[in-house]
Amino acid sequence: MLRNSLLYLSRQPQLFRFVRKNSFAQAMASRFVAGETVATAVAAVQRLNALGISASLDLLGESVTNEAEARAAGEEYVRLIDAIAQNKLDANVSVKLTAMGQDISDDVCESIMRTILDRAHQHGSFVRLDMEGSSYTTRTLDFFERRLYPRYPDNVGIVLQSALRRTWTDVERAIALNCRVRLCKGAYLEPATVAFPEKADVDRNYVTCMQALMERGRYPGLATHDPEIVSLAKAYAAQNGIERSRFEFQMLYGVRRDMQEQLARDGYRLRVYVPFGTQWYPYLMRRLAERPANLAFITGSIVREFAGGRRKSGPRSA
Repeated sequence: MLRNSLLYLSRQPQLFRFVRKNSFAQAMASRFVAGETVATAVAAVQRLNALGISASLDLLGESVTNEAEARAAGEEYVRLIDAIAQNKLDANVSVKLTAMGQDISDDVCESIMRTILDRAHQHGSFVRLDMEGSSYTTRTLDFFERRLYPRYPDNVGIVLQSALRRTWTDVERAIALNCRVRLCKGAYLEPATVAFPEKADVDRNYVTCMQALMERGRYPGLATHDPEIVSLAKAYAAQNGIERSRFEFQMLYGVRRDMQEQLARDGYRLRVYVPFGTQWYPYLMRRLAERPANLAFITGSIVREFAGGRRKSGPRSA
């Protein structure tokens, strides 16, 4: 019921128009979304960079319905890559193929992606292809391997989700290709036929895939906020002589900022996923709807960080 309610609310444009004008809602959203413009995103990345943290920028947008919309979205990404270079940011970009015309045609999507990747190659930058629901997994990986990676091996990478039963096979294939992988657990609700229904199995698969990527992969991104898995990654690196320069941790903007800053202080590489754009309300609602437990997770993250800050600063008078 909660999931359906969140999805319903995400599709109400009149509510979005109201929320965008509400200062309290904007303040809440600013915790997890870096504003609506390139300028606000650049400022957020500059703050992260000052802490020794890298970033991956994602321009939020709705699914495109025609080629003109897809090409306009692609042009925005080209300008974003230029802005990263012009501001000398330690950042790259994340792109969803559905926003680049994947559901229109592979040829349109390839044309748009080549324009983006040509600019990334020009600036020596990198583009991560975000993974969506399991219905897109094979399409996305095939598109990457056949149409993009052969021409841009240093400028494009993929995302794999440990929740999916197939992911170990995909990890081995990525290692054989020597391509860069971002490993996450996956936020989508999937049928048990394709995904592990139990969290323990998702975590176990994550650790297995993570260790293989750390040992044999090409600079993997370990996307997790789970302190136990972060500790396991640190220990595995130390025990196997894996230098910290061979992998990076990745986390979401605004989530577990205490852990993010501690990892950076401890000398680990960390990249924060920074979404921005006018479509922040649908983005947040859909992320919560994909797994309503995320609501408790995000709330808990804020409470833990706040409590930590109180302990450091001591009690405050009323």
